[in-house]
Amino acid sequence: MSAKRKFTNIVSYIVLILISIIWLFPFFGILMTSFRSYKDYGGLTNYVIPKHFSLDNYKFLFSNKTKFLQWYGNTLIIAIFVTLLQTLVVVCVAYILSRMRFKLRSLLMRTWLILGMFPGFLTMICMYFLLKQFGLTQSGAIPGLILVYVASSGMGYYVCKGFFDTIPKSLDEAAIIDGATRSQVMFKVILPLSKPIIIYTALTAFMAPWCDYIFASYIAFGHESSYNVAVAMTRWVWTNDYQGYFTRFCAGGVLIAVPVTLLFMALQRYYVEGVTGGAVKG
Repeated sequence: MSAKRKFTNIVSYIVLILISIIWLFPFFGILMTSFRSYKDYGGLTNYVIPKHFSLDNYKFLFSNKTKFLQWYGNTLIIAIFVTLLQTLVVVCVAYILSRMRFKLRSLLMRTWLILGMFPGFLTMICMYFLLKQFGLTQSGAIPGLILVYVASSGMGYYVCKGFFDTIPKSLDEAAIIDGATRSQVMFKVILPLSKPIIIYTALTAFMAPWCDYIFASYIAFGHESSYNVAVAMTRWVWTNDYQGYFTRFCAGGVLIAVPVTLLFMALQRYYVEGVTGGAVKG
């Protein structure tokens, strides 16, 4: 390896290390703050690493003084149902648009593409009053949120359809010649070859309700038992006891990050394959 190449690699590694440190520093600060005792708290900017480590904030989250476990459970229920239903809808829509040809197919895809450019919160007011008519707000916010997240999920077919397009259609034709039906082709031929994109779709479907604040706060407004963790913990940092509840907010943030981090670490390989495979064709 030439001296110029070595120098370029060293500079690249130094830059990447610096970027990584800058990117990870806020997460490190949240983690350290979560172990800061309320009695030991001396302000937000005095020091990053606490002088005395404590589990007081985590004990508070699991105590009877807060509904954190209920909020965490609400978020988990919503995320699980949305993951299952949204993955099913997206895979079915993507399969139909990829493997079948019918009238107005191109118009349908263009229309969904245009509608997908508009942010969803533009419809919040209309959506709230519509859900309210069916009792799906406040005390019924959990099924209401599941409905909101799943209802338009079919329009997010782009990446999944791109992956299906990379699978040769000769496999479908061979299976049909052997007597397979369309459903058998999908479940026995296409889906076993589509594990990466299915996992990618499931992970993205899980992330949306897990981190959502806008729709969750709007639909569950004023009903504490229907909050998800994002809404409930935001209310904590709005209290007069800002310094005390900020440490508890950080502890809750760490617990929220754990399942998402574990999922991505376990399924990272499939996630990357799903993104790259789905980007080949549109």
